[in-house]
Amino acid sequence: MSGSCKKNTILFILVLYACTGRNGVREAGKKDVIGQKIIYAERFEIQLKDGYSILTIKNPWQGAANINESYYLLPKGTPVPAGVDSLKIIRVPVRKIICMSTTHMAMISALNEEKTIKGFSGTDFLYEKKLRDLIESNNIADVGYEDNLNKEVVIQIAPDLVMVYGIGSESEGYISKLKELGIKILFNADYLESNPLGKAEWIKVFGAIYGKEKEADSIFTSVYNQYSCLKSFIHANVKYRPKIFLGLPWKDTWFISSGNSYISKLIADAEGDYLWKDIQSEISMPFGIENVYLRALKADYWLNTSSANSLDEIISVDNRLRELPSFKNGNIFNNNNRVTPKGGNDYWESGSLNPQIILKDIAAIIHPGLFPGYELYFYKKIK
Repeated sequence: MSGSCKKNTILFILVLYACTGRNGVREAGKKDVIGQKIIYAERFEIQLKDGYSILTIKNPWQGAANINESYYLLPKGTPVPAGVDSLKIIRVPVRKIICMSTTHMAMISALNEEKTIKGFSGTDFLYEKKLRDLIESNNIADVGYEDNLNKEVVIQIAPDLVMVYGIGSESEGYISKLKELGIKILFNADYLESNPLGKAEWIKVFGAIYGKEKEADSIFTSVYNQYSCLKSFIHANVKYRPKIFLGLPWKDTWFISSGNSYISKLIADAEGDYLWKDIQSEISMPFGIENVYLRALKADYWLNTSSANSLDEIISVDNRLRELPSFKNGNIFNNNNRVTPKGGNDYWESGSLNPQIILKDIAAIIHPGLFPGYELYFYKKIK
């Protein structure tokens, strides 16, 4: 190991130690108080009451404004508080759940409650082996997708709860069908969080519905500490911020993540310069290929190239892309290093709960030598 590498390694250990107190929690700044409070997530809050709690999901789908969905989490056997709508009551801990997103599955698994998962939408797209084993043993059923929801399977499962995500009016159909069946629905808006730590903090929602609040807080505290220490280390050891762009066009349209997006925040924390950092939007913005191409001529690195596994796949989309400096220099990396033969991508599963790993991957890519000997986890180089 070179002298500079030794210096970097020692500094990282010192930064890691400085980031944690005796209890493993950062000690400086009011934002650093970790516990029952919600620190980074903006789409939910949990109010503790006498013997129960109220979970409120804020603006749970894209375009929602001033919409709150509140749920009363009552331990089994607890009397219903006066004036509470019975349709809003969720008895906890949940023992049978159906989920509609891979991110939900990862957080349940992190709390060792995967055996409570009885149904999922699109079982082929799950990555974790424990979950796939449960599918193969017929313990997790595929309930179909939205308008093609298999109501018979849902009725047979008789879940305590179905966790859904809404992406607008197109989700109303299948959600209404579930409600007509008398099934309890809980909106999950983790995918709308723009802060990586905010998305990971949704583990506290799962802690609340499983009666494992302490375990969930512990998991989040660990993620928080690792992410914060990595961010500090990267900032202290980086002098140049490489320019980065993302994605791959689809039918002559290139959808660009905004500067206030989840991935933009990760790039910034990895000391990268995202070329569209100045654009503010709640959704991905459509651009023509020519407009993106001209700006991408300035980029040092190209990340998150859809499902592409080779350079040939990229230029098959548009042959002009081979002329980009990042293509010529071999600086293209995709977040599909951990993918099952059926297409389950762990980046979209456990990545939501492990932004510290994504952060380290991106930093290792755009700052070669920063982490000597480190092997990329979610990312791989496209050749």
